[in-house]
Amino acid sequence: MVKLLSLAMLALAVHAAEDAWAKVQALKTGTEIRVYKKSSTQPVLAKFADAREDSLLIVVKNAEVAVPKGEIDRIDYRPPKPGGRVTKETKTTEEDPTKAKEPPAGMNGRQDGVGSSTSTSFSVQGKPDFETIYRRPAGKK
Repeated sequence: MVKLLSLAMLALAVHAAEDAWAKVQALKTGTEIRVYKKSSTQPVLAKFADAREDSLLIVVKNAEVAVPKGEIDRIDYRPPKPGGRVTKETKTTEEDPTKAKEPPAGMNGRQDGVGSSTSTSFSVQGKPDFETIYRRPAGKK
């Protein structure tokens, strides 16, 4: 019974690893990724090119590099931001003509109808944080 449970858990772990690699394969070309390799303390910052069954193709400084799947400990990716990085905000305010106020300069004291003003601002949003998409299965070294 214990042996059967161990086999079932192993099969589940292998299936989860395959699902994680399938998520890597589904990334769009050009996605910003960090690749943590077994032999390195620092991640490799790159753009995703392609993921095959046995390797990951990345672009580092305009050069395409293949990293064997067995050398990868973890892969993080920066998810795309919905709506882009630039946001536009438009505000319109209307003034109440019945409200007493000082006449605007140069208008000879006349106030016809409702006054309004509109302002538009653009702001650049920061990049989203990296999220882990793949971890090497615990049993593999």
